[in-house]
Amino acid sequence: MVMPDNSDLYRKLSDAVVEMEIDAAGELSREVIANGFDAYEAIDKGLADGMERAGTLFEDEEYFIPELLVCSDAMYAGIDILRPHIKTSGATEKHKVVIGVIQGDTHDIGKNLVKIMLESAGFEVLDLGRDIPPPVFVEKAAESGADVIGISTLMTTTMKGMAQVVELLKGRGERERFKVIVGGGPISQSFADKIGADGYAKNAADAVRLVKAIYEPAAIAV
Repeated sequence: MVMPDNSDLYRKLSDAVVEMEIDAAGELSREVIANGFDAYEAIDKGLADGMERAGTLFEDEEYFIPELLVCSDAMYAGIDILRPHIKTSGATEKHKVVIGVIQGDTHDIGKNLVKIMLESAGFEVLDLGRDIPPPVFVEKAAESGADVIGISTLMTTTMKGMAQVVELLKGRGERERFKVIVGGGPISQSFADKIGADGYAKNAADAVRLVKAIYEPAAIAV
């Protein structure tokens, strides 16, 4: 009997999400565990990849909200199976991240995916939701003791709200206290640089890598 290749399984997981096959996503996820493959990697390269592809189809107007919702259901069906098998570090303290969609935008599938990936990587996430005013990001980050503020949008008309978060932090004399990262369809590294953000992530997996990189100096210091 030929053992399945992990990359082949991840591709099938991705396809199951895109093709809205909820049962298949669950079965393939169980196959990942049965073969001893890495659960986090399966979420990253399989389920999350599929959701990113579905998001592109949505942007291209090939998929609409009903299709995206079923894709999301397929993704969650797999995540529910894989999440308990994710290998965690021995660290007892979880770094906190505040995330949300900026005011004026209610598209939150990408943000939800970032939350899942961050939690799966061991971070504590305070999810503010969608259509969040700039001051709320600052207030909630300060209240929760978070070090990172993640802001997303899929609309060009709301991008200015991201800049307002940075300016509010400056006005409070707390700009150095928080790292601000931004992402979403219309966002780019040049935009992040322009508004003075600390980083830009083009997708959920990049967001996790970015947050890990932010915390790396603290980890080295310990």
